[in-house]
Amino acid sequence: MKKILIFSLIIILFTKCNCGSDLQNKHLTYQNIIILSDMSSRIDNKLPKDIDAIHTIIQFFKNECVKPGKKIGDKSSISFSVFSEKVSASIDIDKIKTLGAKQQFINSTGKYKNNGLDQQIEVFEQKINNIYANTRNSGLDLISVLIEKIENEPIIKQNTNFTNGVDTTFVNYDNHIYIFTDGYLEYSNKSTNSQFYFGSPEIDKVRQFCISNNINITKALQTNSSLCLPLSRSAKNQYITLHIFETHERDKNDKFQTYKYPKGLRDNEILEAVWRKWAKESGFKDLEWKKY
Repeated sequence: MKKILIFSLIIILFTKCNCGSDLQNKHLTYQNIIILSDMSSRIDNKLPKDIDAIHTIIQFFKNECVKPGKKIGDKSSISFSVFSEKVSASIDIDKIKTLGAKQQFINSTGKYKNNGLDQQIEVFEQKINNIYANTRNSGLDLISVLIEKIENEPIIKQNTNFTNGVDTTFVNYDNHIYIFTDGYLEYSNKSTNSQFYFGSPEIDKVRQFCISNNINITKALQTNSSLCLPLSRSAKNQYITLHIFETHERDKNDKFQTYKYPKGLRDNEILEAVWRKWAKESGFKDLEWKKY
C-alpha cells in the first residue's frame, strides 16, 4: 500500500511539473520590413514623397521595433530594393547571434561604436537616395516580379521555435512588404505576356461595366472575373501584409484639385479594388492602400 501511495505521489508531481512548464513558454514577435520601389517615370512627378515616406518607415523600424536602450534581443529586419534588382540595402539584427554583440550593435557601443545601428541606418538611407537619383526603369510586370521575389528570394521570414529543456520559445515574424508605385500595372512586353497587365484600357473597361450595369466597382469585380487580376496563391502569402503606397493619381489635376471621373469611378478607386481583391483571394494576410 505504501508503495502505491509513493508511486501515486510521483505521478501527481510529474503531472504538475509538466503542466507548469507551459507557463514558461514564450511567444515573441518581430518585424520583417521589405520596401520595394517601382522606379518608373511616376517618381519624376513625386520624388520627395517616396523619400520622406521611406524615412518614416525606417524611423518606425528603429524606434518602435528595435527600440535602442529599451529592448533586449530584438530580431527585426528591414531591406530595400527596386523591383528590377535584388536587395540593395539591408539591416538584419537577427544575423547577430550573441546577445551581447546584438545589444552593442543596437546601441552603437563597444566594437560597434562607429558601425552600429545609427551608422547603418545612415548608410541604408544614403543608398536609397543614390538609387532614387540614378535609377529609372521602364514599366515592369510588378505582380510577376513580386511573386518571384516572395517565392525565390530570401526576403520572407517564417515562424520558428526552439526548446531549452522543457521551455519552448515561439518566434513569430510579421512580414510587411511596402510597395511604392502608382498602382498601374503596365509593362512593355504585354504582347508576350499580358497575364498581370492592368493599365488605362483595363481600368476603363471596369468603369464602363459599372456604368452600363449601374453597379459599383466591388460588385463589378464580383460579377465579372475577366475584369480582375489572376490569382497567385502561395503558402508564404499568409504571413505577408502588403502596403501599397500610391503616389500619383493620373486622372487628378493637382493644380485645380479636380478629377477626370466622378467619385466611385476614379482610376485610383478601381486600382485599389482590383489590388484588394487579388491580395485577399491570393491568401495574403492583409492589404493597406495608402494615398499620400
